[in-house]
Amino acid sequence: MSDKIKLDIISDVVCPWCIIGYKHLSAAIEELELQQKIEIYWHPFELNPDMPAEGEELTAHVARKYGSSKADSERARLNITEAGARYGFTFNYYDGMRMVNTFDAHVLLDYSEQLGKQTELKMRLFSAFFSEGKDISNRDILLSEANTIGISSKQATIALQNNEIKQRVKKLESQWQQMGINGVPTVIFNNTSMLTGAYPKETFIKVLQEILDSGADN
Repeated sequence: MSDKIKLDIISDVVCPWCIIGYKHLSAAIEELELQQKIEIYWHPFELNPDMPAEGEELTAHVARKYGSSKADSERARLNITEAGARYGFTFNYYDGMRMVNTFDAHVLLDYSEQLGKQTELKMRLFSAFFSEGKDISNRDILLSEANTIGISSKQATIALQNNEIKQRVKKLESQWQQMGINGVPTVIFNNTSMLTGAYPKETFIKVLQEILDSGADN
C-alpha cells in the first residue's frame, strides 16, 4: 500500500479562490512537513465553458453572471488581493481586465501531467493571468508560458492539436459535474473525503492530520 497521500484538485486557472485555496493547502502541507508524501493531480473545470474567443470584460462578466454591482466587484477584488498577499501571491486587477476561455489551458495542463510539470504549469498560468495580465486563451501566450517551464513550443503545439487529449479533458469535466461538483476549488483526499472552497490552512491541516492518524492506526 502506498504511503503517499493523493490529492485530486479540481479547479480553473481564472478562479482567484483556486490559487488562494492552493496556497492555504500548500502552507498546511509545509507545516506538517508532508512535501515528500503528497501526490497532486490537477483536474479541469471550466467556470465559463461557453466563453467566446474574445472573452468578456471582467466587471461586466461578474455583473451578468452573479448580479454583482461595480462596488461589490471592487470589494471582492480587494478581499481577494489581500488574501493572496498573505500567502505571497500577487493579484493585479486592472481596468479592462477580461475573463477568458480556458479550454486550451486545460488541454495543456492535461498533457503536462505526463511530463511531471503539471503543478509548475498551473502556477505559471495563475501568475500569467492574475499577476501579469496575460490572455491565457491566446495560444501564442500558452506556448510561451509552457516554454518557460521547459515544455517546448513543438510539444505544446502538438498537445493543443491532440483530439485524444481534448476528449479526455471534456470527459473529465463531465465526470466531475456528474459527481455533483459544481464549485471550485474542490480537493479530494485519497478518494475518500472532499472539500469544496478556499478553506483556511487550519482546515487542511486538520484533514491531512486525520489521514495521517488513520494510516498510523492501520
